[in-house]
Amino acid sequence: MLKRVKRKSGHVTLSDVARACQLSVSTVSIVLSHAPLSLRLAAATRERIHATAMRLGYHPDAYARSLRNRSTKTVGVLAYDMSDPFCVPVVRGIEEGLLPANYFSLLMDAQTERRLFDSSLRMILERRAEGVIVIASWVFEEANLLADVEKNHVPIIIVGRDLTERRIPSFLVDNQAGGALAMNHLLSLGHRRIAVIRGPEDLFDSEPRWKGVQLAANRAGVHLDPRLVLSLSNRVDPISGFDGGLQLAREMVSSAPGFTAILAFDDLTALGVVRGLKKEGLRVPEDCSVIGFDDILPAAVSTPGITTIRQPLHKMGSLATQRLLEALQKADRANLSAATPDMLAPELVVRDSSAPPPTKARSRSASAALRHAPVSTPRSTPNKP
Repeated sequence: MLKRVKRKSGHVTLSDVARACQLSVSTVSIVLSHAPLSLRLAAATRERIHATAMRLGYHPDAYARSLRNRSTKTVGVLAYDMSDPFCVPVVRGIEEGLLPANYFSLLMDAQTERRLFDSSLRMILERRAEGVIVIASWVFEEANLLADVEKNHVPIIIVGRDLTERRIPSFLVDNQAGGALAMNHLLSLGHRRIAVIRGPEDLFDSEPRWKGVQLAANRAGVHLDPRLVLSLSNRVDPISGFDGGLQLAREMVSSAPGFTAILAFDDLTALGVVRGLKKEGLRVPEDCSVIGFDDILPAAVSTPGITTIRQPLHKMGSLATQRLLEALQKADRANLSAATPDMLAPELVVRDSSAPPPTKARSRSASAALRHAPVSTPRSTPNKP
């Protein structure tokens, strides 16, 4: 029966395996590391060492190995806000790219706080990550610590933001093309009175998407009524986009002229719009079509499913990882720069929330009056003799 040895760490070590096999640590190490010298040992000895290591639950010490090889095989992944559904597919793309290369991801969540972003990036550097991928979703404030990353000759890549002015490789969707794609879809269905909910002014994606919307409308000769163009408020919580969409949709119904479609800044805003229209007695898409942007999971499983512009989020994470790993294989790891961003093409995903406009646009005032009207029951008339 194996005697349990009290260790400072709960992990099984080479010494534990050597003690159980009654062999030297160096002999066990040579066998378990599959060194060429291990072939000089008897096959029975090698089999006994492997069987004992498996029985004890031994795993190689990656930390000790990194000290010997001066390679941590670690990539820091810093998400500006993991509560943003945008981040999850990007992280999955990164993980799937790192795993075959035997790299480990150190995932940190800055929770939209500059202080946490700085401290997380500092921790990544202190743990000698060989590269850094920053997912700059929602409101991203460029940090001075990014300069520290470059000074330490650590390759860094940005996903969701263009920092090529600082010669940092950047992967993002073509937001202008996406905005035009969304507008063209509504125009192709026959909509002409289209309301637009723009993103926050301080958000990087807002302006190019709005520019794409305007270009598509101008090419079709469609005038966008300024009264039907509203903006989400500046905020750091992406979930509040739902509340903003709900509120703005209700405001449009009560105060703006009749419209047959709403182009929302993103999917969470579109989901809020659907809720707001429902509260005002309007159906989607029977009375008003709605389109979003991103193609996050809630957009696919909601009722109705949200027509949207898909960002290739998983692909962005995968390509960023591929670019980083290529840099890590080069002798000069600091020589990772780009003059222009990698712009990925968006894709239209049609679901139930968009349809041709109703034959006769429903009156917003009539809808509101109907929703607030008291329910009456007809009086019963006594039978005449």
